[in-house]
Amino acid sequence: MPENISSAEWEVMRVIWTLNSASSRQIIDQLQTKMNWSPSTVKTLLRRLTEKAWLQTHKQGRSFLYEAKISEMAANEMSARDFFLKVCDSHKGQILTQLVAEAPLSQIDISALQEILNKKQKKAPLKVPCNCLPHQC
Repeated sequence: MPENISSAEWEVMRVIWTLNSASSRQIIDQLQTKMNWSPSTVKTLLRRLTEKAWLQTHKQGRSFLYEAKISEMAANEMSARDFFLKVCDSHKGQILTQLVAEAPLSQIDISALQEILNKKQKKAPLKVPCNCLPHQC
């Protein structure tokens, strides 16, 4: 599993996911407009993302093209799983309920969630036990 990335690195990845493949100049132009970052800041972030195995580079003429090695959906799922590993099992339902309440959802999203919940409800315990260290929760 690739290393976690910072919020700034996420911004760079979002540009690359949007453009699919981009030169450092294209990425810098996008981020200077949105974030007002200097070219050296963007290049540092690109280097870090390459070192962390989130990006791959291809030489094209005198410049490099950057491409994501991880899809946006896979990265989002990985980030969500990483977050939920840090949360007590007994609190996950409350967090999911709040996220679903606040998220813009399509009819298809709602149907998929209902189907999953209906299946889970058949085997769900009345209360999810805490998985924290004693007296932590």
